[in-house]
Amino acid sequence: APGAAAAAVPASTAPAALELVATDMLLADRHELARTVAVSGSLRAVRSAVVKARSAGELLTLGPREGDSVSAGQIVGRLDSAELDLRLRQAEQTALASRAQADIARRQLENNRAMVAQGFISSTALDTSLANDQAAQANLQAAQTNVDLARKAQSDAVLRAPIGGQVSQRLAQPGERVATDAKLLEIVDLSSLELEAALSPEDAGSVKVNTTAQLQVEGLSTPVTAKVVRINPATQVGTRSVLVYLSLPHTVGLRAGLFAKGTIELSRAQALTVPRSAVRLDDPKPYVIVLDQSTAGSTRLMHRDVTIGARGLVGSEDSVEILSGLKAGESVLNGTLGTVRDATPARIMGATAASSAAVSSN
Repeated sequence: APGAAAAAVPASTAPAALELVATDMLLADRHELARTVAVSGSLRAVRSAVVKARSAGELLTLGPREGDSVSAGQIVGRLDSAELDLRLRQAEQTALASRAQADIARRQLENNRAMVAQGFISSTALDTSLANDQAAQANLQAAQTNVDLARKAQSDAVLRAPIGGQVSQRLAQPGERVATDAKLLEIVDLSSLELEAALSPEDAGSVKVNTTAQLQVEGLSTPVTAKVVRINPATQVGTRSVLVYLSLPHTVGLRAGLFAKGTIELSRAQALTVPRSAVRLDDPKPYVIVLDQSTAGSTRLMHRDVTIGARGLVGSEDSVEILSGLKAGESVLNGTLGTVRDATPARIMGATAASSAAVSSN
């Protein structure tokens, strides 16, 4: 009896087997690994413009509202031009008077030239007439310039859209008095959107222009394929990051300001991979938990150090390259199961059920 009690002690203290199902295990195998760099940021319009008041005055009309479409050159509003009309009329009257004075000075000059030729007056009087003519012509040119400026000011009272697009913000209301250069409307062209992403210098060095990226934009159910169109030649002050610009195709539902995240594909190569969730990083060295069935009738979960390489995508799944520590065909534990001690006994529920079914069929 004492011997039986002693023999029962190890059995009672033996750890219980961890019950697993097939989905708890992941297979290490060779796949085409797409090496990627993560990017994120807000979309912005490549082309945008602001309609400003070119002169101070009362805002008489401002038609478009947020969301309205406008075309390039379209009249979107008007400033009160009553004072500008008076200034133009004044400038035109001044120009008429200057032209009359210039005509008188020119006739006087021609008369004096004839009289000098006949010896009736001295050359000094001719010089005076020439100076008067030049001054009158200069006054006429200045008056005509003032007319042109007054006409431009009058035309500036008509507000036009500098680009085609949609109104994103209306910053003033009719009846308000606005200052020179006051912002009235903001217009964005949604036909061309881009993502500005900040990358580390190391990642940016691997990215090339025309490289494709897959982006998930908030509000859209399907990913959007983008393309790297520009890479900033300088790093950002303070962060030392490099800005990369990705162009998005015109897609229904895209809006400036929407948040997008995704990956830029750098390269593709065959490699031994496991899903990224299988690699555990809570120890100094990365490791995986391998399903060990080398001993007959025994299944254990063993910790095994691995050397990892490139990270990327296998299909749409985040994966990591295994350089050493695993062989193709070995099963590893999914990281979603949390911490598991080394050499923990395990039992595959699916395998047990299959074995029982096979026995009963025989």
